[in-house]
Amino acid sequence: MGILETTVGAVVEAGGSTAAGSILQSRRSPILSWSAPQRLVLLLCSPRRGVLESCSGGIYLYDKVNSDMADALFVVLRKVALSLGERTLERIGAEVVEAAPVLTDFEHSLKQIEDELLILQAFVGQVGPHKVGDKAFDAWLDQVRDVAHEVEDIIDEHAYLAAQAVDTGSFFKRKFRQIKNFVAWQKFTSQISQVEARIQRLGEMRNRYGISVGEIHRSNKLRHPNQLFMSESSYLTDNSEIVGHADEIERLTQWLLEEKQERTLIAIFGMGGLGKSTIASSAYKNQKISRTFDCHAWVTVSQTYQVEELLREIINQLIDQRASVAGGFMTMSRLRLVEVIQSYLRDKKYFIVLDDVWDRDAWLFLNYAFVRNNSGSKVLITTRRMDVSSLAVDKYVIELKTLPYAESWELFCKRAFYASKDNICPENLRSLAEKIVAKCQGLPLAIVTIGSTLSYREFEEQEWAFFYNQLSWQLANNPELSWISNVLNMSLNDLPSYLRSCFLYCSLYPEDYRIRRKLISKLWIAEGLVEDREDGTTMEEVAKYYLTELTQRCLLRVTECNACGRPRTFVMHDLVREVTSVIAKKEKFGIAYRDAGITKVSHEARRLSIQKGAQSLNSLTSSRLRSFILFDPEVPSSWIYDVLSQFRLLRVLCLRFANIEQVPGMVTELYNLRYLDFSHTKVKHIPVSFKKLRNLQVLDLRFSYVEELPLEITTLINLRHLYVIVIHDLQQRSLDCFSAVKILGNICHLKNLQTLHIVSANKDLVSQLGNLTLMRSLAIMKVRQSCIAELWSSLTKMPNLSRLLISACDMDEVLDLRMLKPLPNLKFLWLSGKLAEGVLPLIFSKFEKLALLKMDWSGLKKDPIISFSHMLNLVDLRLYGTYGGEQLTFCAEWFPKLNSLQLADMEHLNWIDIEDGTMIGLYHLELIGLRNLKAVPVGIKYIRKLHQMFLTDMPNEFIQRLQGSDDDIVQHIPNVHIFDSSDSKAVNTFHFVPYLAKKYGPGATKYAPTYWGSSSI
Repeated sequence: MGILETTVGAVVEAGGSTAAGSILQSRRSPILSWSAPQRLVLLLCSPRRGVLESCSGGIYLYDKVNSDMADALFVVLRKVALSLGERTLERIGAEVVEAAPVLTDFEHSLKQIEDELLILQAFVGQVGPHKVGDKAFDAWLDQVRDVAHEVEDIIDEHAYLAAQAVDTGSFFKRKFRQIKNFVAWQKFTSQISQVEARIQRLGEMRNRYGISVGEIHRSNKLRHPNQLFMSESSYLTDNSEIVGHADEIERLTQWLLEEKQERTLIAIFGMGGLGKSTIASSAYKNQKISRTFDCHAWVTVSQTYQVEELLREIINQLIDQRASVAGGFMTMSRLRLVEVIQSYLRDKKYFIVLDDVWDRDAWLFLNYAFVRNNSGSKVLITTRRMDVSSLAVDKYVIELKTLPYAESWELFCKRAFYASKDNICPENLRSLAEKIVAKCQGLPLAIVTIGSTLSYREFEEQEWAFFYNQLSWQLANNPELSWISNVLNMSLNDLPSYLRSCFLYCSLYPEDYRIRRKLISKLWIAEGLVEDREDGTTMEEVAKYYLTELTQRCLLRVTECNACGRPRTFVMHDLVREVTSVIAKKEKFGIAYRDAGITKVSHEARRLSIQKGAQSLNSLTSSRLRSFILFDPEVPSSWIYDVLSQFRLLRVLCLRFANIEQVPGMVTELYNLRYLDFSHTKVKHIPVSFKKLRNLQVLDLRFSYVEELPLEITTLINLRHLYVIVIHDLQQRSLDCFSAVKILGNICHLKNLQTLHIVSANKDLVSQLGNLTLMRSLAIMKVRQSCIAELWSSLTKMPNLSRLLISACDMDEVLDLRMLKPLPNLKFLWLSGKLAEGVLPLIFSKFEKLALLKMDWSGLKKDPIISFSHMLNLVDLRLYGTYGGEQLTFCAEWFPKLNSLQLADMEHLNWIDIEDGTMIGLYHLELIGLRNLKAVPVGIKYIRKLHQMFLTDMPNEFIQRLQGSDDDIVQHIPNVHIFDSSDSKAVNTFHFVPYLAKKYGPGATKYAPTYWGSSSI
């Protein structure tokens, strides 16, 4: 056969796919055919106007390559190999004719099913708390969730095949593979038909069984019997049974007895189960308090309250109930009811408790009803929400905390061993009882409920051990403990849909795990749980707002803040996590596997975290899995490689601390992957095939062994955060404490990149950085003076840059900062390397928002402290080998916000002058390797808030004076730690001091190494 001439015809219209489909349906002969002059005619179908490209052998029309639906739905042949014979071409043509109408129908059906998914998700998300406990509705809702999951599977499977098709070699091979996958496309059509039928059946079932979806009962008592029962139980609690919160009760009593004429609004705020209602009732029933008021009322405000009902309940308590009925109050309008209450209270001193208020709107009409008559009236609100508590002025807000262990133990023994003399715990049960109390984490509701449940069981170790080991099951299934789950579930039911899924995701973490703000935010985004507002607000900022709201609702507790005071880590109360885990499992949202004698997990789970005992699982196959998070570092690599082959639709893969040395081959076939974490592993090499992960948003290779990224990484245009860090010096006392990764290729296309840590500088890369205008956090090392001008130029094109690390290529390289322009949003700056002429440039006075400053090996000749003193927002200052002089001076009124100060390796420094009135808020002081500092700075005694001081590799004379003649200088500091970094025995004890463990390495699997990009920011 001779050389073929190729002619391309195109059907391209606004509705091209439909037009092409109709043409294909009408033709019963192959599209691909031979004409007399051996001309191959190809009909190219495009769902939109494509791009004409001139190529050798003809002109071809094809879509812009992307990963959306259309690219995978339509068969477009680009270039036919000359070696293909006539029969092969006729067979392919026949398959195109057969496939085209199916694919055209599929496109339409998929669009419809995507619309259905939006409706299903919205419906499931808006189910109100008033439906809780309706078993028929719950069963029906489970079916709705299943259908929503099926639809999501279809859409994600389609996205997977689409990306797979795009990835399959040449353009022709890609489309040929799509034709060969015709059976898969036919399966989609069948699945969509089945889903549509299920949706129709669900509607019929709802009507058949009378399942109400939106109906709200008229009575609060019908809607929330549990809430009313809990409030009434708290009200009926005898004051003698209350343990703890003595200071809070005393403060509340003082406020209520205050001789103040104007009406006072008081709020008690805290998570469910802390005893807010109990404390309120103790004051409400206090005779000394009640005698000072003319009238009283106690009203429970439900989650789905009606204002009219609240007003009538208040009237019933203020006025005789028979008079209320006779007065026609049951038929009065809202405004008339307000007027009645106003009239009654006008000349009275009243005390009203609004128990369990869920939103600020409830206060709107009640505020008008409770007249300001200058009679010294008091209104007390209890709430789980900070925004509600803020209705009261700060000085009249009590924020309840969990009980300390001693009071928790006392309360537990009082309930569990009430029948024994002095409520003493039997010795054989003490160990188990202590574990149970510890599990309650100071939550009075849990302590009282569990203690009461155990009080009438046999006091035998075996029975108590069984109860403790089955506590998760007990919370979910034991009606005696339902009070705990009911109280905690009310907070979950109050969450809007956009927060609920995010909170359920938190339950995948282990007990007492410190959830990092940046990590959980990225996971939420990768899972599609965070709204893209498209108003200039990043999804990371929206996720931060979500976390703030969860803390203000007392569902998460802040455990650590960064230099700016922004929350860095959060923790979920153990029992809240247990209850939430039960819900997450029930709704097939996710499972946290803890090796509790279980050998398999549900194949329907969407998310799976394995916390320990992974090898106990007999089978782990779930095509529906979207997140796989491994916390167990003991799992062998072979197990990991095996299970990953089952999870083709993953969006999140977290193998942090996993025992692997190479990237599992299956990973690059996970086309839907958004988040990939190989941090703290032994992975050394990133394969070229990573280019397949076109949807990847986060790649975390921190503290792995990767030192170079292939050219193909620069094609991942959806990448938002890239972390590649190899650490050499945990103490960060050398210029090369980290290795910088080399990125081959042009990074200009990574326009969505917001974080880049830590990259090795070269002339091309420094210039290309200017294209990454969304950058917010950049760490760049191996910088040479020849690149400085271009680097500063690129940095000024990043208006949102807030974190910056710049390190010179070696100790002799000079960084000239005199041409540096202001970076208006810079909050964190780490400069490592010698500065020109040994002086700080004047530009430093322009960094008004700077909160953290670290300078290493700067070679400064003058005391730099005065130059930093103008940074009024500075919270954290770290100077490592920064200054070559002998004295540093901290003058009065400098650094009003400074919280942490580290001074290290300044070999000539022999005197630190600290004046009274400087660094008034300093909490943490660290002196490291100051070999010539022999005297303890006298001014330390003026820093009255100093809580901890770490002394590392300090001279013997300094230590001797500290422990002898200068002891009085530091006697006000609660924690003083002295350490020699060369002492291996001392290093091995560092797990007792978490701060040092993080910094010096032992226990690294428990405490991640500290570095500027992860801990300080």
